[in-house]
Formats: sequence, structure tokens, C-alpha cells
Amino acid sequence: MNETAPWPAHGGQADALLARYGLPADHPLVDFSANLNPLGPPAWVPARLAELAAGLARYPAPDYAEARAAIARREGVGVDQVLLTNGGAEAIFLVAAASAGRRAAIVQPTFTEYARACRACGLAVDAISLAPPDFALDPERVAAQLGGCGLLFLCRPNNPTGTLVPREAVERLLALTEPLGCRVVIDEAFIDFVVEGDERLTPLLGRFPHLLLLRSLTKCYTLPGLRLGYLLADSQTVRRVGAHQPPWSVNHLAAELVAPLLDDGEFMARMRTWLLEERPRLALGLARRGLRVVPSRANFFLVRPALGPERLTGQSPRHTMPEPRAGRRGGHLPGMANVAPMEGFTAPPRRPVDGSTRVTGPAAMALVSTDALFERLLRCGILVRHTHNFAGLDGGWLRLALRDRADNDRLLAALSKEGEA
Repeated sequence: MNETAPWPAHGGQADALLARYGLPADHPLVDFSANLNPLGPPAWVPARLAELAAGLARYPAPDYAEARAAIARREGVGVDQVLLTNGGAEAIFLVAAASAGRRAAIVQPTFTEYARACRACGLAVDAISLAPPDFALDPERVAAQLGGCGLLFLCRPNNPTGTLVPREAVERLLALTEPLGCRVVIDEAFIDFVVEGDERLTPLLGRFPHLLLLRSLTKCYTLPGLRLGYLLADSQTVRRVGAHQPPWSVNHLAAELVAPLLDDGEFMARMRTWLLEERPRLALGLARRGLRVVPSRANFFLVRPALGPERLTGQSPRHTMPEPRAGRRGGHLPGMANVAPMEGFTAPPRRPVDGSTRVTGPAAMALVSTDALFERLLRCGILVRHTHNFAGLDGGWLRLALRDRADNDRLLAALSKEGEA
């Protein structure tokens, strides 16, 4: 193992991790490190791209009028409130560039590109940290730490925790930041995976002109290689941010896919069914295998071995997930209702038939470090996302993407095997 090799900055970087652990480049892997929809891309995309190839000999329309109009229809906003971008990452960097010279605050742990964009554009950065295990956001506390900040970055649902700041808390935060002159940038790259009710914040744009929303079309449609995203804000902000965008930054193929992607209701319905079935099932399976699971509203989970005094003495914990918070759905987080049986989960640690005292099963998982679990899963053909470059997590957690049932079962089987090791 090459412990001096740097950890990759993003998911989906299998080659670097295989080299770090001395594994061959053809080591078979199922990738749980990238938060992409396993159902995509939609089946019609390859044929449509082939049809669009003739347009590669021409420059794209510089204003992307058709793509922006399609987004505006979906979101219920004016076309002048839409800026098409080369993925969500470009939108982040454009917002930072439009605020160069100011001070920014970032709610963390979160996506590392906010800080990188701020540094690249000369913004000083203040960190506002949320505490595990629930990573709850207190609007008053956040606002109190914004002295002198002209920009606030917030991810919702948050990457890597999967948590969703309630709409009421967002509205309160917006009300508190407006008199401070602080623009609030909310990255909703994973909002399409929140399928229990409509949690989009688009309706708030009319009430809060200092609100900017960032979206991605590459996560739910599984098109990260095309780079396609957009920004929503009031028209003046869109013009100001767009002034920093290079001409034709979005390629012809990506721009022409916007309208048909947004019109594909059948694909989104399939994704909703998958999420409602697999997300609670995998959450329960992970918890039953001795992992603490942060309740997620996205297509991934943040987990760690459920360390605690009761684990280290070989006794079973009462549960391995944080207590559910009161909410609209019977006291449980939406989409996590099937996890409720964990409240009474008391599976005893299994012991070998030879009568020895070696602890196996879920209790044994507590004795495994996060890095050791990462390596053992990798050697079993499961690539998960480390958290060494997420400030506030510092490698103590792992992020697992939600995949199809067969892959999820393979992950659970590997974790069961780990508990027997």
C-alpha cells in the first residue's frame, strides 16, 4: 500500500485507489463512490446524440434560447432567470467569480468545489460546521456567523451527508441574510432524488432576490461526461453572473439534450420507484450490519462503524441510526419510514461454534476502522467514497451511493463477510 499517495478529490477515481492499495488495474469493481443514477442514461440518449452529431460542425446558439426556455417552463420562471452552464461546477465557479474580492461562508461538511472556487477567485472563506450525527442546521446560528460575508454556500440535499435542510429553515435563513446583504447560494444538484413531495426552492426566488439556486442534469440522468447544469436567480443576478461565462461554454450536444431530458417523465417515474424501494431497504441493511447511517434524502448514504462503549464490550446497541426527528410523516424522515424497525433491533453478536469469545457479525464491525473497512471493501470489489477531503469528517466516515438491487445486495453481502472476518 502506498500511504503517501494522495486521496482522490472526487468519487469515481478507481485507478488512483487501486494503485494506492497495490491492486491491478483490472481488479473487478462495483463503483459505489459516484453519486449517479444506476438507471441512466435514458435508453434514447445514444440515438439522439448520433442524430445531433451533424450539428458539431456549427457553433451552438450563444444564448442557448431553446434550452433555457425548456428549463424556464419546467421551473415556472422567466427565461431571463436561467443561465445554462457546463455542469454544476461551472455555475459554482461563475458565482464565485461574480463575487471576487468579498468574503464567503460555506456550511460544511460539504462539496469541496465551493472552497476551491472561492480560493480561485480570491474570496476569503469562513467555515460554518454542522455537527454529526444529524448535521442539523440552525438558521440563527448560521446567520450569527456571517459577519462581513457577502456569499453563503449551502448544499441541499447535502453532499456527502444526504441531509435536507427543511424548507422552513431555509426561509428563515433567507429572511435573516437579506438585511445582511449576503447572497445565499443553494446547490440543489441532488434535488431530483428527493421524491417525497416537492422540495424545490424555486418558488422562493420571487420573494428573496438574494437567493441563487444551482442545479445539475448529470446526476439523475447519468450524464457526467456531457457536463450540463444551470443557475436560477433574478434576472439581474443572472446577467451579472453570466458576464463571467466564456462564450459557448456548453457544447452543442449537451444543450440540445436539455428539452428532451426534461420531457422524459417515464424515466423520472422509474427513478422514483427505484428510490422508494431501494433507499429504505439499503439503509436498514447497512444498519443491521453494524454501521451508523445518517438518514438520507438523496441517492447516497454517509456511514461509519457504530463505535461506542456498548460495542467495545461486545454488547449489542439498541439501534445503529440516529433517533428520527418529529416531522410530517409520523415522526420519521420522509422516505425512511421502513427504517423504523431498527428502533428495536437487538441482534446479538454472533460467536463461533468453537466456543471462543471472538465477536463476529454486527458487533465486530465496531472494531473496524473506517480506513480498514474502505480497504477491505475495495479488495472485495466494492469501491466506496472516502471522506478524507471533506472538512469536518476527516476520513471518519464513508459515503455509499445507492445502486440497483443486485449491486446493493453485493455491498450488503460484502459487509456481512466483513463482520465475519
